[in-house]
Amino acid sequence: MENSDRNPSNAGPSPQLLHLAAEAILIALSGIGAFLLRFEFEIPGFYVPHLRVALVIWVIVKLAAFQWYRLNQRAWRFFSVNDALQVCRANVAGALLSLPLLFFFAPAGFPRSIPIIDLMLCSLLIGARYLAERVAMESQTQNASPAGRDILIYGAGRAGVALLSEIRVNPALNCNMLGFIDDNPALTHIYVQGAKVLGTGAKLSQIVARTGATEVLIALPSASAEQMFSILQHCQRAHVRFRTVATLGEMVDSKAISAQMRDVDVQDLLSRDPVELDHELLRKRIEDHVVMVTGAAGSIGSELCRQIARFRPSKLVAFELAETPLFHLDRELRETFPELELVLEIGNIQDQLRVDAVMNAHRPALVYHAAAYKHVPIMESSVIEAVANNVFGTMNVAQSAAEYGVEEFVLISSDKAVRPTSVMGATKRLCELAIRAMPPGNTRFIAVRFGNVLGSNGSVIPLFKKQIASGGPVTVTHPDMQRYFMTIPEASQLVLQASVMADGGEIFVLDMGSQVKIVDVARKLILLSGLTPDQDIKIEFTGMRPGEKLYEELNLNDEATVATAHRKIKVFVGGAASSARTNAQLDRLRYLCALRLASEVLPLIQEMVPEYVASDHILSVTNTEPIRKSPRVVRMRLPNLANAIRNAS
Repeated sequence: MENSDRNPSNAGPSPQLLHLAAEAILIALSGIGAFLLRFEFEIPGFYVPHLRVALVIWVIVKLAAFQWYRLNQRAWRFFSVNDALQVCRANVAGALLSLPLLFFFAPAGFPRSIPIIDLMLCSLLIGARYLAERVAMESQTQNASPAGRDILIYGAGRAGVALLSEIRVNPALNCNMLGFIDDNPALTHIYVQGAKVLGTGAKLSQIVARTGATEVLIALPSASAEQMFSILQHCQRAHVRFRTVATLGEMVDSKAISAQMRDVDVQDLLSRDPVELDHELLRKRIEDHVVMVTGAAGSIGSELCRQIARFRPSKLVAFELAETPLFHLDRELRETFPELELVLEIGNIQDQLRVDAVMNAHRPALVYHAAAYKHVPIMESSVIEAVANNVFGTMNVAQSAAEYGVEEFVLISSDKAVRPTSVMGATKRLCELAIRAMPPGNTRFIAVRFGNVLGSNGSVIPLFKKQIASGGPVTVTHPDMQRYFMTIPEASQLVLQASVMADGGEIFVLDMGSQVKIVDVARKLILLSGLTPDQDIKIEFTGMRPGEKLYEELNLNDEATVATAHRKIKVFVGGAASSARTNAQLDRLRYLCALRLASEVLPLIQEMVPEYVASDHILSVTNTEPIRKSPRVVRMRLPNLANAIRNAS
């Protein structure tokens, strides 16, 4: 039994044939029109044979030229100036190729002006045909969504025009474009691709009231933080929903611009310039090398893994204590980088034997050490655990790296290590001192300092979002509290860049811009949620927590900042203590931690980090007032500990 749907006799002409037929008709019409114009619409009988021969030659040669220039492979519903130029090029080529054939095959006396007239007419007709196709498509889209969202586009530049074009040809967006908003007053009342610039952002409330717009699409991907904040205030006062086009870097993606639309994010307000990486240098350092990341499932560790995977390491070893986040990281990386050899290793950096086993099994060339306790208030009540994990966990990884031939060890440090007021910050400074006191060898040890990362686990942003979602209040510790902020990808990329610039022993610091007041971040986040600070959502000041200080610093008094080849990375020189003295103090600190003598640990930390100012809370928790019997306790317990170690060995 035959299927009639598959019978060629029932099939209609293919779109390709219809396309060629339409072009052939237009070519013939332009040729006839050229003769009519040349002879003032009365073609003498003598020139009718010339016309017949010319039409045959033009149709054949120009169709071939159009195929050569692939006019049939262009998306004409997005017809643009570039497409119009391509139509002209194809017509010029067709006209030039036709000339020798005309004078060879046509009867003698062919008018020389007709090929020029024909060239102009044919270009106009073919271009008009494609332009009409785009106009019809846009008209159909606009007529198909009369109940769509009434939108305004903020920004009449290239991003705004690109967004307008897609709105007109993409019915799935279901948008009715009412006009542009632009802060350049010279553009007011000007038409941009048929859409009127209705006014500046300062008049947005009146424009919304007049037009009935319900949403504003912000098409200013390169706006500064101040500009973006001003725009958001205009939108908030106008009581309209607002979203933004992605950054310029994201728009390089092949996705349609509509797919790049997203709700405004607080990260936009940092207005960072894109991080410029030396990809070739990074590729040489990472490609075909084994790379290990500790704390691999944390905020920074996981982003380091994502960035490292881009440069095709021979193996990526993800070392992590928390199994559930590591499971999720594994699924993400295997989906995004299917060719990556990813090895998951569960373990604790405080377990020297486990760290050694992983290092020995994989022999990494590069180690990025991101594992650490980071929550300041919690560590204020857990001095021994903070030191044991952050300091001696770091020393375990560093010593193992040196023993098993790691080429480079990179410590992820913090701006809290500078004149610390918290145990966490003090332990980070001790980590810096510890790796700088490592004995000379083939392993390069460096540290990279940076500030708070937006969106990281435990940062203020998730907390503020949760408080806003529950109706407030948003709690801020102090009205003058300020911090350096970076995005997670920005920090991770710069860590990688700093690591390939190192000779060994350096402390790098990342350019984090200016410090930002926490209360300003809270106000902006409330605004981004479409609410009014201090009106819809209250802000309450709860007082500084133990170990916190009002602002962070980047370098110590004895550290000098030196520029590097990368404009966003600087390196410190100076500030290195005696390695022998540091190692002796670290040995004593390890024993005191093993005995859990917090009352002895804290004074030793202050001795090693003289700029450390302990909080009243930790002084009360550790009872650091002189305890007369503590030396006797130490003398009694240290021999017992030594005997236990000898017996175990």
